[in-house]
Amino acid sequence: MGIALVGLGNYSTNTLAPALQETKTAYLAGIVTGTPSKEEIWMKKYGIPRKNVYNYENYEEIAHNPDIDIIYVVLPNSMHKEYTIRAARAGKHVICEKPMALNAEECRDMIAACKENNVQLSIGYRMQFEPHTQEIMRLGQEKVFGDLRQISCGAGYREKRPDHWKVKRAMGGGAMMDMGVYPLQAARYVTGEEPVKVNARSYVIRPNVFAEAEEVMLFDLEFPSGCIASLSTGFHTGFNYLKVFAEDGRFELDPFSSYRGIKGKTSKGVLDFPVVNQQATQMDEVAECILSGKPMRVPGEEGLKDMIVVDKIYKCAAKAKC
Repeated sequence: MGIALVGLGNYSTNTLAPALQETKTAYLAGIVTGTPSKEEIWMKKYGIPRKNVYNYENYEEIAHNPDIDIIYVVLPNSMHKEYTIRAARAGKHVICEKPMALNAEECRDMIAACKENNVQLSIGYRMQFEPHTQEIMRLGQEKVFGDLRQISCGAGYREKRPDHWKVKRAMGGGAMMDMGVYPLQAARYVTGEEPVKVNARSYVIRPNVFAEAEEVMLFDLEFPSGCIASLSTGFHTGFNYLKVFAEDGRFELDPFSSYRGIKGKTSKGVLDFPVVNQQATQMDEVAECILSGKPMRVPGEEGLKDMIVVDKIYKCAAKAKC
């Protein structure tokens, strides 16, 4: 199936496009960009015909192009809703990057548009296609080490760009709307549950850099089973880990959400699974699900569930209590 990448920033350029050279069921069929100078570069590098190159003004014309089956929205969060709905109305299936949108209401609109136009919607949660992560999900959800008691997870990096305070405008927030979905997702997919209680605190360590958005978010979740999760994200320093404590043992990944080099262990030993190209595996499976009519591993509803919690996290952080 032909995929068109919408937005040719760093992730499309350095990760998704190369991954599409390794896929078996999907291939790079087209691009959508607002930067004319990128068109010739991509056409020459990947053999993309002129007829499969679009901009944001003629985007709807993709509806008439049989080469393109799936549109992958790789734009700032504030643009996810618009370009997902426009893709659905053009009759194209959609992969949308995470976080799915600015809030849960936008997610619901996106899901509805895809259903109304009879197209599939998947969210770019690449980790759910990674073998170590899939094993962690199994260990937690099947309670291999007994009932889960506590989860500790965090993902962040040191943001050095002096104008990064502008992230709020494009992303709808700070660290929570960037790296924050990784620990949130981890807590949800390890337990297989939705949280019943949320608490959160946000911090700005460098107000000269983060004038409009949170630099750090610490948030706690409580699940119906009684498991509690202490989660964190930030632009203040680098960290990436997942630790799960159960009645009769523990298991962890460190790092847990990097593109490569995932490492894990349990109380019984090291987790050793094949290394896969997460993005290639993800896009191939999405294409296979569309062709076969199978349910998506990570449908739009999965992105909505995250954003319901994110909305609560921001509400709690604003009140400084819940």
